[in-house]
Amino acid sequence: MAFTYILECSDGSYYVGSTVDLERRIAQHAAGEGAAYTRRRPVKLAWAVQMDSVAEAYLLEKKLQGWSRAKRRCVIEGRYCDLRSNMKDEAVDDGSAPRISTPLRSAQPPGP
Repeated sequence: MAFTYILECSDGSYYVGSTVDLERRIAQHAAGEGAAYTRRRPVKLAWAVQMDSVAEAYLLEKKLQGWSRAKRRCVIEGRYCDLRSNMKDEAVDDGSAPRISTPLRSAQPPGP
């Protein structure tokens, strides 16, 4: 069992990662012990999904890292049907990466 996750940093940017212990990894990021990108930045978990294996979680992490901010936002908001419309400038999914299933946690859409 492993997880792929998206953090939202205080500057509004996204960080994508994978781990076998989601709670511990989020605590590391929050304490400034995570990846260099998330240091000195308050972060919050925007989205996470549990995968069957570390390899699948890592493949999905790499796939999401290559996606635009708009596509990541669709994933965070659970708008999977909108992913196709946000693929204009990106390669079509060749099916090599695992499919995204129901997330463990999603951020609420921004208020009015």
